[in-house]
Amino acid sequence: MLFLYNLAVSLAAFFLKIVALFSPKIKLFVEGRKNVFSILEEKIKADDKTIWFHSASLGEYEQGLPVIEKIKEKYPSHKIVVTFFSPSGYEVRKNNNVADVTIYLPLDTKSNAKKFLKLVHPELAFFIKYEFWLNYLKELEKSKTPTYLISGIFRDNQMFFKWYGGFYRKALKAFTFFFVQNESSKQKIESIGFTNVIVSGDTRFDRVAAILERDNKLGYIENFKNNQPVIVFGSSWPKDEVLIAEYINQAPENVKFIIAPHNIKADQIAELKSQITKSTILFSEKENKDLSKYDVFIIDTIGLLTKIYSYGTIAYVGGGFGNPGIHNILEPAAFGIPIVIGPNYSNFAEAVSLVELQGCMVISNTVELKKTFDQLLSDNELFTKKSSICKSFIQDNKGATETIIKTIS
Repeated sequence: MLFLYNLAVSLAAFFLKIVALFSPKIKLFVEGRKNVFSILEEKIKADDKTIWFHSASLGEYEQGLPVIEKIKEKYPSHKIVVTFFSPSGYEVRKNNNVADVTIYLPLDTKSNAKKFLKLVHPELAFFIKYEFWLNYLKELEKSKTPTYLISGIFRDNQMFFKWYGGFYRKALKAFTFFFVQNESSKQKIESIGFTNVIVSGDTRFDRVAAILERDNKLGYIENFKNNQPVIVFGSSWPKDEVLIAEYINQAPENVKFIIAPHNIKADQIAELKSQITKSTILFSEKENKDLSKYDVFIIDTIGLLTKIYSYGTIAYVGGGFGNPGIHNILEPAAFGIPIVIGPNYSNFAEAVSLVELQGCMVISNTVELKKTFDQLLSDNELFTKKSSICKSFIQDNKGATETIIKTIS
């Protein structure tokens, strides 16, 4: 099985080069890995002390960031190396200020794993949430490098729990500790013989709680809001936007709307704008405009959504009408905003919990969307209750980072 795994990785490397000729995203994936080893040779010397963090993409990086920051404080003389698998993570965070080196992770071949770990020679290694690369784990185990999984999630459908997954289970022996998000994950990993597991919780709660301590002011959003209720649609997809546009077009006059689409391609933004009959302006058009005169503000750029949530009265978090499902609900929850989502959320533990607590409301169509928004806008008691649940949910689940750091210490 391990032979087949290595064969599959090698074949993937070959075919990705062909696909890169036609796909801009895959081209970034392939091109970005070409100079990884030369970058490491330049930036890491043989006598440097290093600590390595790996994240699949942007969400996992943000999830691991509280631990990265604390480790950086604890080991100030060490160089922090952050790797990404996906372009959607690397391209957004390649210029972060927490890591000394930020690069793509070379594909998981035996030779790549050996060369990477020889150049990085980490004293500690961290994998965030998931992505278990067998050759990297094998080399980490051989070198006896303390290796940790943080904010881990284990589910029945993973390879470890299949009758044919013995080679994957063996790779898990590389981990010194598994820090998992919930009791269910602890039970799953214990069922295959691992006892070095701690329910630490989800480090994302620490991450979003810290958002409240920073400056979230955006003057142009204040100008647009003009002291009126604002519904923020975050990370919306086309299926969300059909419902959104229909509601906006018949919504009360005193309510304003901010839409931050997941995809900001010009043609999709134009299509979204064409569906809305109320006065609408794009972020890219805002200069020298009196934003208070507009009803809808479409954010056709990235990196602003978290701060925008701080101005929201209600948040609709997109993705719930597609796969894999909804986007980040914790950021609006941190600001105590009632949250509305689509029906596909069952794979996200935080969403399941917040729905059960009744801080997050689920809708399946335009009728339910209208009813939910209208209730939240008109019923102060209901609004206050939902807001309080969301805010408490974040505060009550903080502390994962502290548990991880104490255990490692």
